[in-house]
Amino acid sequence: MRDRWSPRWLDASAEVTDAQLEAMLEAARWAPSYGNSQPARYMVGRRGDSTYSRIFEVLSQRNQAWAQNAPVLILGIAMTVNHKGTLPLNEYGLGLATENLVLQAVDEGLVAHQMGGFNAEGARILFELPPEARPVVVIAVGKLGDRSSIPEDLRERELAPRKRLPLSEIAFTGEWGKPFRAEP
Repeated sequence: MRDRWSPRWLDASAEVTDAQLEAMLEAARWAPSYGNSQPARYMVGRRGDSTYSRIFEVLSQRNQAWAQNAPVLILGIAMTVNHKGTLPLNEYGLGLATENLVLQAVDEGLVAHQMGGFNAEGARILFELPPEARPVVVIAVGKLGDRSSIPEDLRERELAPRKRLPLSEIAFTGEWGKPFRAEP
């Protein structure tokens, strides 16, 4: 899991194989969800096809600048309703499935970058999504590019050491703010 990160410098000549993509989507399919509601849906585009073009079209300009090198773009969609009615925690279910997809990408020797910078309503229109289908995230999948390909405006951020909050700031016990400590 420590190998997972979200780079924005992808190899423009790289490909994602059918087997890699299927493994990623299978990993997403087996994610846990509230009451096994399985709210995650994906529109999968490969460079050169119309699905890819439509996903790319709804990305923010900033994301388009680097995501154009991704051989695969995936639109993550949360279903808000099924045959039983309204799906509670549908976005959480999509998040779990997407994390499985991203971790499988790492296992396949790929990188994946999740983006919120896109026009969800535009995606809804371009893909003629039903009202109960809510676009939530776009994932760019590919292979890490050469460091020399990092856009100048992203270089400092992309090469900075990765940081995470210490465990003492995210896990508490007894009362809010009292750090959890595993028993020795």
